[in-house]
Amino acid sequence: MAEEIKLKCLRCGYEYSELYDKSEGPKERACPKCKSNSVRPLPDKQK
Repeated sequence: MAEEIKLKCLRCGYEYSELYDKSEGPKERACPKCKSNSVRPLPDKQK
């Protein structure tokens, strides 16, 4: 089941959300703004 995660580009600082399905395993991501592959998930602040 897919869930929405928040991501941040380490190169340009752009933050965005994307659907992520854990059953698909890890995947390569690219920033929609600068096309860098230095994209990381933001920590979940609901804890």
